[in-house]
Amino acid sequence: MKRDRGKPFLEILSLALNEDYRFPILEVFAFLYALATFTFASPGAYFSTEGISGENIAYNLTFSALGPSLFAFMILIFKNLAYEFGSDIEKGVIQTYLSYPLKRHSILSAKLLSSIILSLLILLGVQISALYLLAPEAISQHFDTVLLTYAANLSPMLFISGIILLATLLLRRGGLALVFGIALYFMFSIASSMLMFMALATKSPTTLKLLSIFYPSTALNLYYGMQAYPGASEFWAPIFLEVAGYTIVSYLITIFTFAVAYIYFCRRFSL
Repeated sequence: MKRDRGKPFLEILSLALNEDYRFPILEVFAFLYALATFTFASPGAYFSTEGISGENIAYNLTFSALGPSLFAFMILIFKNLAYEFGSDIEKGVIQTYLSYPLKRHSILSAKLLSSIILSLLILLGVQISALYLLAPEAISQHFDTVLLTYAANLSPMLFISGIILLATLLLRRGGLALVFGIALYFMFSIASSMLMFMALATKSPTTLKLLSIFYPSTALNLYYGMQAYPGASEFWAPIFLEVAGYTIVSYLITIFTFAVAYIYFCRRFSL
């Protein structure tokens, strides 16, 4: 029975992979991730090592490479999760999948494995390999710092992805879901910039802590003494446990968002 269920799951996963990563999509994004790493990973973080710990070198390299790569990652999410999945709902493809001898959560899981998990693995695999080539000693000795940096910076992207998934299920139109996803991404970016401006203007640690719930990279930047937020470290200097706490809370919120989407798809979604 498990084998009978496994075959349609793999069939749906295969169809999703073929749709999401038609040539040369996978190759283009893998190239972009590698290019961003070698182009934007700050050479000064590694080659000017005087007075800089290995942990900070690993953090600076990883953080420097992430900016453009996260934007590329979100483009892939917009395409796969909003447009492609929304179009599948609109065209009745999902209705066909619902006739398979599979539970609904398995169908949604197959789509998420293709649209999000594989996208994430491509980003991590390509970038970490490239970072290791740039600074093998720093990356290997402080791999936990590299992973924490990715976790903190990917958290808001995954949270936005969860909201996009729920919106796609509600809107049921690929074009509308795509527009919503893009608008949501820029709304979050503008809101985070406004909160940061307010925090710096009022010197309010509370505002920074609120921002760190959704953007734990804020606390991580301050922990490592980055100059991205001039003056912020004067009124808030988070310790490591705070950084870890904000990162965990942000992922709990993200998990809750995806759980709501799963519950809706399994119990309320109808065509």
